[in-house]
Amino acid sequence: MSFLEVIKTRARNNKKTIVLPETTDLRTLKAAHIILQEELANIILIGNKDAINSKAEGLDLAAAKIIDPQTFEDMEQYIEKLVELRKNKGMTYDKAKELLYNDSLFLGVMMVKEQKADGMVAGAVNSTANVLRPSLQILKTAPDTKLVSSFFVMVVPDCDMGSQGIFVFSDAGLNQNPNAEELAAIAQSSARSFKQLVGEEPIVAMLSHSTYASSKHADVDKVVQATALAKQMAPELKIDGELQLDAAIVREVGQSKAPGSEVAGHANVLVFPDLDAGNIGYKLVQRLAKAEAYGPITQGIAKPVNDLSRGCSVEDIVGVVAVTAVQAQ
Repeated sequence: MSFLEVIKTRARNNKKTIVLPETTDLRTLKAAHIILQEELANIILIGNKDAINSKAEGLDLAAAKIIDPQTFEDMEQYIEKLVELRKNKGMTYDKAKELLYNDSLFLGVMMVKEQKADGMVAGAVNSTANVLRPSLQILKTAPDTKLVSSFFVMVVPDCDMGSQGIFVFSDAGLNQNPNAEELAAIAQSSARSFKQLVGEEPIVAMLSHSTYASSKHADVDKVVQATALAKQMAPELKIDGELQLDAAIVREVGQSKAPGSEVAGHANVLVFPDLDAGNIGYKLVQRLAKAEAYGPITQGIAKPVNDLSRGCSVEDIVGVVAVTAVQAQ
């Protein structure tokens, strides 16, 4: 069974409710149809019911709950709650009303905050910044997390490295140039994400162009410091660095370059030193090794909210909803 099929099975077995706010996009409605047919999640759609049904002609959305901001019976309660949450940042009744009536992303996140939904997936028509803004303002970061970051689950065919070819690559989609403290936080979050989604023990490599001081540079120093901080933050984790990529995942190279390391040669969570390296790395593996790449998946928000690429396919949306449902478990 493939990684995605395992995720879908887990989603079915503990069904959650996911908000899809971008109902002007036909891909979103087609994905909702598939999700409901496959019983992966309960679905809330935000928008005008007639407009949604007109666009969704031929699709079966009868099981979806449609929330129209103009007629939503709990809107007044939501407006007051948003004012309360953001009053120290200058939120007024009128501003909150305008946001919740006119921005489906804010309304969707408020539904998650009010526990009417377990998570939200958007980004087919909105930018990452627009998707994450209400999430960070309303849901904020998880209690034990200092930073919101992102990762890809990479499934490499015919590969005996990582966890039988499964890796988490982080951060490959959000933080441009994390400092040592941020890199340590990314490592900790990524280990939790690997355990949650893959179900096996995370083995975390802090990647660099150097292994154990084989090169001297400020970029190397950052990774060394991040590794030390991550070990302090989560002493129970298997984590090591700085490691070159081959030392991290190839057993013979790891034994040669980092003898005695319990991570070298066995890593399944790869923490890249910056976004350039992470983004290039995941795309190289995706294209050259014909790997499946699931993401970017967000980690560190108090409740799961995931951002889609604006070029996403219907199948991409279905997969991200399944992942989001499992994160909500």
